[in-house]
Amino acid sequence: MHPQKIAFEMIDLERASDLVHGVIAPTPQYAWPKLRLRAGCTVWVKHENHTPTGAFKVRGGLVYLDRLHRAHPKVPGVITATRGNHGQSIAFAAARTGIPATIYVPHNNSRDQNSAIAAFGARVVEFGKDFDEAKHEAFRVAEAEGLHFVPSFHRDLVTGVATYALELFRSVSDLDAVYVGVGMGSGIAGLITVRDLLGLKTEIVGVGAAKAPATALSFAAGRPISAPSAQTFADGLATREPIADAIATICRGAARMVEVTENAIAEAMGFYFDDAHQVAEGAGAAPLAGLLQERHRMANKNVAVVLSGGNIERARFLQVLNGGTPSAV
Repeated sequence: MHPQKIAFEMIDLERASDLVHGVIAPTPQYAWPKLRLRAGCTVWVKHENHTPTGAFKVRGGLVYLDRLHRAHPKVPGVITATRGNHGQSIAFAAARTGIPATIYVPHNNSRDQNSAIAAFGARVVEFGKDFDEAKHEAFRVAEAEGLHFVPSFHRDLVTGVATYALELFRSVSDLDAVYVGVGMGSGIAGLITVRDLLGLKTEIVGVGAAKAPATALSFAAGRPISAPSAQTFADGLATREPIADAIATICRGAARMVEVTENAIAEAMGFYFDDAHQVAEGAGAAPLAGLLQERHRMANKNVAVVLSGGNIERARFLQVLNGGTPSAV
């Protein structure tokens, strides 16, 4: 099967925005002065840590579950796999539509994420050593039990997530570049699609963890390349098996992929706390780490970074604030 281009019309995006904004307010974008001094450029932070689930993915879940419920009002239940934020999104949206949700997570997943998912009313099941093993098991159970499997990347998810890009570009119209973390790809796909719909020239720069290289390898090859491991503490970037549609969109519209170290991600988390008093999870801080790695390239420019989420456990965050770098689960 050939990868499909993720695309939608502005009217589709406006409808998704109306739906999302009926549940959550638009998130702010602030240009923090201490980050400007640190990076040598204007740094707009898109605060996707300010949502009911603490992350951007809630937008995609709302649109996906709304459209699923309208098309299949008698769906018996949904099932998906996650390291956390996608699962919270589906659990949150499923509760609003009255659809039972089962969320698969790998063993040793964040207890904070597991309890947050369960608090929205979903059933949490632990399986496998990492996200990809949990994903394959969730898909098997979906087929066996007649449940609807929610993928990690889908046009409706991207349409929902893209509403944050529309907010950002309409608020700050002259951005030279946006740095965004890349896990399964919905966040960067939303940015690319909205940028193109608005006819902007802004560079979209994907940021991945050096210890989870699948997306960077895929971007370089122009096709999906799986990696043997994804040993990063930045859970939202920890994927071994990229999705063809996502890679096709990234290759079409991203300027480049930047890989950052675990230490750089942890350092950026500390900078967010010091410079903006924000709690950023690893994947949420990675774009800032990517910008700082390219500070000379971005000198004196107008740049945005997507703080995609703030879901980090107390012990790990304390480790970061004390100058350490958490280990991968």
